[in-house]
Amino acid sequence: MIPIREKDRKLIVSDSSVHSNVLKNAIDFSVPEGTEILAACDGIVKQIKVDSKKGGFEEKYNDIKYLNFIIIKHENNEFSEYSHLKFNSALVKEGQKVKAGEIISYSGNTGYTTAPHLHFHVCTKGTIEDVGETLEIRFN
Repeated sequence: MIPIREKDRKLIVSDSSVHSNVLKNAIDFSVPEGTEILAACDGIVKQIKVDSKKGGFEEKYNDIKYLNFIIIKHENNEFSEYSHLKFNSALVKEGQKVKAGEIISYSGNTGYTTAPHLHFHVCTKGTIEDVGETLEIRFN
């Protein structure tokens, strides 16, 4: 399951200058702001932050206080992270069970970013501060 609707997916971008080391398996989906973001797999919402209205490509935005995101824990102890979300756009709550394909939020342009998009990765740890290792994403 791709974490956005197929009709809304325009381009997949992998920027090696940003996605290296721990984020080497992350993917950016270039989508317009307000695009529906879907849960990639069944799971439980672990962490949400959607209180920022600010973003840009200045170093000051490379701070968690500007980034909006949702993290979901899956049965296999993997976590999916959806970042750069629109202000106040979460449609789920922490602790809520979600199903694959369920709308969880909307894309935005918050945090360290050059344009509206969805940053998506699957990782071994479930906090924004420590993702552990990003895993290769397996699409069905």
